[in-house]
Amino acid sequence: MVKGYQINDIKGKLIGLLRNSKTGLSGIEISERLKINRLTMTKYLKVFAAEGLLKQRSIGNVNLWFIEDGMEQYNFPEDFFKIKIKYFEYLTRRKENLVYNLVRNCFHSVDQPMKIITEIIIPGIESLYDIFNQGKIGKSELNLLEKIISNSLQIINLESVESDPKKKIIVISADYQSTLLSEAASTSFHTEGWQVYSLGDMSSAIDVLFDLDLQKFLSKIWKPRMEEMMIVVFSSTEEGLKFFAESVNTIESKFRRNLHLALCGKVEKNTKIKADLLTQDIETVLQWSKTTFESSAD
Repeated sequence: MVKGYQINDIKGKLIGLLRNSKTGLSGIEISERLKINRLTMTKYLKVFAAEGLLKQRSIGNVNLWFIEDGMEQYNFPEDFFKIKIKYFEYLTRRKENLVYNLVRNCFHSVDQPMKIITEIIIPGIESLYDIFNQGKIGKSELNLLEKIISNSLQIINLESVESDPKKKIIVISADYQSTLLSEAASTSFHTEGWQVYSLGDMSSAIDVLFDLDLQKFLSKIWKPRMEEMMIVVFSSTEEGLKFFAESVNTIESKFRRNLHLALCGKVEKNTKIKADLLTQDIETVLQWSKTTFESSAD
C-alpha cells in the first residue's frame, strides 16, 4: 500500500463515513470523500472486509460497502474500560455477532492483542461466573455464554502470529470449570508468539498413569536439552492442582531444570505444593512465563 496513509486513521474516517450512510457507499464514492487513490482504497476495503469491519452488497453493477453492526473507532488504552462494559453487555444480551465484531475490531486496533484478553475477555469471564453464582442466570444460559466467549477467543487464535519455536508451553485445565480461563491463557500466549499446546479439560486423565502419558507427549514435542518447556495448570480445586503438580514433579528429574511448572488456582495458606509459581492471577502467570523464558535464554 502507498506510504503516508495510516491504517488506523483511515479506519476511523471510514467508520465515521459509513456510519452516517444508511444506503452504503461505492468504492469510488469512498475514495473521493476520503481523498484516497481508488486502487489504494480498494486494497484497504478488502483488508477491512477480511477483518470483519465491513460488509459488501452488490446492487446491479455497483458494489456498495456497509459497516458491520457494532463497529466503532476506539482509542487505546483509554477505551479499554468502555469496551469491557460493551463486551459483557453484548454477551449477556446474547448478541453473538456484536461480541465477535467487537473482538475483531479491537484486534486490528491495538498494538498488544494480549490486552484484549486481559482487559476485556477475562473480566467478562469473571463477571459471567459472578452472575451465575448469584443465581441471575441458569446452567443452560451459562453454557451458551461460555460458548460465545470461547468463540471470541478463537477469533484471536485464528489470527496468524509469528511464533518462536523455542517458546513452548502446555496449558492444562484440571476440570471443566477452569476450561475458559485456560483457553484465555492459551490465546494470550499465542498472541505473544508462544507455541501453545492447549490440552483443555484433562479431568478424564486423572489417574495413576498420567505421568507416563505426559512424559510420552513431551517426548514428541520437546527437545529438553535444547529448549525450555513451561507447563501451566488451571484448577478450581486444590485437589486438581495437587494431582497435576505431582505428575509433573514425578517426571521433572528426567529433564533436569528445563521444565517449569506454574499453577493457577486457589489453595489454602498452609498447603504445600511443589511448583515454580502458585497464583490465582492469570496476568501473573503470563509475566512469569515471559520472565522465566528470558532468564533461561540469557
